[in-house]
Amino acid sequence: MNTPHVVVVMGVAGTGKTTIGPLLAARLGVPYAEGDDFHPAANIAKMTAGIPLTDEDRWPWLDAIGDWADGRAGLGGVVSCSALKRSYRDRLRAAAPGLVFVHLTGSRELIADRMAHRQGHFMPTALLDSQFATLQPLERDEAGVDVDVEGSPEQIAERAMTALAALPEPTAP
Repeated sequence: MNTPHVVVVMGVAGTGKTTIGPLLAARLGVPYAEGDDFHPAANIAKMTAGIPLTDEDRWPWLDAIGDWADGRAGLGGVVSCSALKRSYRDRLRAAAPGLVFVHLTGSRELIADRMAHRQGHFMPTALLDSQFATLQPLERDEAGVDVDVEGSPEQIAERAMTALAALPEPTAP
């Protein structure tokens, strides 16, 4: 992957999207956007209360992220976004064709432990099971890579960079 792409760092809550995203952006020399910042206040309130979001809650959020990504087309960028369902990723790609996904993966136990030790985040550990139930992993026809979250943030970012570098360049339509 040599041309400037917009990379979406995806995965369930607690995988480290907010930690790995800025590391990738720095290594790629592009801006980073925190996906949680695109949520309307009503979404934050629901999640803080332990209420899972519905698809209807997510559409405006995904559209805002898609608009940001589209504005970075040809320039590159990294944005964090759970992007748990194929339909969510399809919506993002419809707004910003050429997106590349880095799916951060790990065991439920590891991720729950990390969530239990983080501070200042609105997403409670109680919603982790609903995140895993919703997750639809990347499919073969989706541009992206799976990266295990075992190890330090620097190790994870390095694995992501190596995997991204191995992706073939997209062919012109």
